[in-house]
Amino acid sequence: MTSMTDQQLIEMAQSGDLTAFNRLVVTHQTSVYNVALRIMGDPAAAEDAAQEAFISAYRKLAGFRGGSFRAWLMRIVTNACYDELRRYKRRPQTPLEELNPLDEPGEVDSAGMLAAGDEGPEAAVDRAELSRALQDCLDRLPFEFRMVAVLVDVQGFDYREAAEAIDKPLGTVKSRLARARSRMQECLQGYGELLPLEMRLESERT
Repeated sequence: MTSMTDQQLIEMAQSGDLTAFNRLVVTHQTSVYNVALRIMGDPAAAEDAAQEAFISAYRKLAGFRGGSFRAWLMRIVTNACYDELRRYKRRPQTPLEELNPLDEPGEVDSAGMLAAGDEGPEAAVDRAELSRALQDCLDRLPFEFRMVAVLVDVQGFDYREAAEAIDKPLGTVKSRLARARSRMQECLQGYGELLPLEMRLESERT
């Protein structure tokens, strides 16, 4: 099948081509789910949010007027997550290690690097524990901080694209990200020896 750009698929989908929209879904479904999973902290809730996001995107696609489609889509995803969190009225605590969301291509975790590489069983267990710790600390962040941490530090958005995704000024993104990183760093220190050396406080390295 001939490869098409997002813009070509968008134009076809805006003309009523459902197959073109489905191809957009296939292209972006992994990143949409990963964002929802890191924001929600619960696989079932993330699936619900991702599904709602794509339904909403299909309904709103006629109003897309260019720019970053990924940022436009992520704005819909984060709004869907917010709605789901309000619906759940709880903070999910489901472990994520079996899903390995940090292993998706192009992702970096919110506090450093967790590349799997050719790890042995002990290293895999350690990485799973660290993944749990990271999710726990993400869950503790206020929603507006968690959004920017996931978009920038997990999904690799630059500041401008993140600003477009959350519909806030660039300065707001930078401020929220700085505070999110500070809180994440403080929270992660409670997990002590799980952390790689480069993620520990200076006083704990010696």
